[in-house]
Formats: sequence, C-alpha cells, structure tokens
Amino acid sequence: MEVINAIGRRKAAIARVYLKEGKGQITINKRDLSNYFPSGILQYIVKQPLNTVGVVEKYDIQVNLTGGGIKGQAEALRLAIARALVKINAEDKPALRAEGFMTRDSRVVERKKPGRPKARKRFQFSKR
Repeated sequence: MEVINAIGRRKAAIARVYLKEGKGQITINKRDLSNYFPSGILQYIVKQPLNTVGVVEKYDIQVNLTGGGIKGQAEALRLAIARALVKINAEDKPALRAEGFMTRDSRVVERKKPGRPKARKRFQFSKR
C-alpha cells in the first residue's frame, strides 16, 4: 500500500497527515502522540475517527503540525485523519460524517478593529 496524504485545518492550526499500513504508531513532528499531547482528552480527540471506523492498530500515521494551540491542533489532526481514511475506503464516509468528523470547523478569531481595544469591545464611555 502506498502512502495516503491529507490535510486538516482548524483555527490557525494546519495538520498534514501521511497514512500507511502499520501497527498503529502515531508520530507528530517526530514525537510520539502521548509525548506531543500529554492530555488524555486530546489523545482521544485525535483517535476518534480511527475508533469510529475500527482501524486503530492498522495504520501508521506521520503528522506535520503547525500553528494554533493544542486544542486547535488536535481537532485539525482529527479532520486530516478522517479525510485520509475516506481516501482509503469511501464506504467509511457516512459513519464519519454522522459523527461530525468530515466537517471543517470554519470558526476563526475575529480580527481586531481600529479604534477599539479588541474585535468588539469598546473603550469605556462616560457622559460627563
């Protein structure tokens, strides 16, 4: 089997995934999954598409992760893995879509506007 690649984005995070047959090794930026994401919740988020399809120990996953925070990176990686699994087997798509793993979450930080301290916050106003 050749290497399957896919990309996932969330907020400012970008995950490039390279999937090949193996024994379930997930390597992120040359580090192990449990080393890169010490939190069990984030590890669970990353493995969700694999658990849904039931192929946790079938593929080795090589990941390049850049930008964003840890939560955004984990969710970008989840999307990328789901897309790669669909490239391998198109019959998995309805199951992954039902769980919401195929949808790109387009919510990003709103830009700061000029003359304001933040995007929507206004400076204190006092009529005196």
